[in-house]
Amino acid sequence: MSKKPNPVLIDDENPEWTVADFAKARPASEVLPQIFGAKLAQEILKPRGRPRAEYPKERINIRLSHEVVEYFKSAGDGWQTRIDAALRQFITERQGR
Repeated sequence: MSKKPNPVLIDDENPEWTVADFAKARPASEVLPQIFGAKLAQEILKPRGRPRAEYPKERINIRLSHEVVEYFKSAGDGWQTRIDAALRQFITERQGR
């Protein structure tokens, strides 16, 4: 049983790509400089988002007492970051001894 496409969802201005379309396709880094010029193309192609941290945080599992978790959660979102800050402060104070 063949399923008929929903006519409301058919986009005549943006048809599905064929094998020939994929064969003609070129990377944006090749096409954009011809359309917008090298300087603007470089700006458009510049990676976005947060840069990778030199030492990214590690995902771990840790068991904490109910009181500790409730204390940090009671201040709202960011409770895990506050626990991290408290542990960093503990390390700093210990190194000063």
